[in-house]
Amino acid sequence: MNTKHVADKAERKKIKRVARKKAAPKAPRAAGVARGENKRKVKKLQKGQRKR
Repeated sequence: MNTKHVADKAERKKIKRVARKKAAPKAPRAAGVARGENKRKVKKLQKGQRKR
């Protein structure tokens, strides 16, 4: 939904809401898949080290 051409903030919000209503619903997250914040983080390592 590209709303760059709309200058008015209220108008842009209105367009986005309509587009969101029209869009197909998102599929639920599969069982056992961590949310982004809960995923294991990859720390910066020295050369030659394994990441995980």
